[in-house]
Amino acid sequence: MTKPDTKTHLRQYLDFGREAMLWKLEGLSEYDVRRPMTPTGTNLLGLVKHLAGVESVYFGETFGRAFPEHLPWMDDTAEKNADMWATPDESRADILALYERVRAFSDATIAELPLDAPGRVAWWPDERADVTLDQIIVHVAVETHRHAGHADIVRELIDNTVGMRLGRENMPESDAKWWDEYRNTLEQAARTAAS
Repeated sequence: MTKPDTKTHLRQYLDFGREAMLWKLEGLSEYDVRRPMTPTGTNLLGLVKHLAGVESVYFGETFGRAFPEHLPWMDDTAEKNADMWATPDESRADILALYERVRAFSDATIAELPLDAPGRVAWWPDERADVTLDQIIVHVAVETHRHAGHADIVRELIDNTVGMRLGRENMPESDAKWWDEYRNTLEQAARTAAS
């Protein structure tokens, strides 16, 4: 088996995060993909909408390329956190289709440019604003995985579904009783440490 080149390897890690993020929405109702599950409103569909915006600018504007669609929630004049939730008139299908189009646009940028292609992140401080494609792939992959981690917790709060993806949950195989006992052990350890 041949070892993938660096660009392919970086793209694979980006894709792992993308796929984990999308899996978190599978099988849920319209309400559950939108409902705020934390005090700051974190919700699954909003995370996907946010990531679509992130990729469109980092793989677009940063390299002098324009994503062909206007994303109003990414404008400087947009309402605060407009990219972190889907309005009632933004359907799940529309947000997911947008994410697929943005991914194709991002993948084209990655395919067409060398890893050392220069770019500029205009919204970063001047001392770090000059970047290369490999830096941006890593940055976006890390952000995607960070939000997939948020989605892990949100999905677990909704219906106890956990793991990386169906068939590869990456969790110990145990029944509900074991998990209850495990959680109780952790609770007791926390109480003991706090006293």
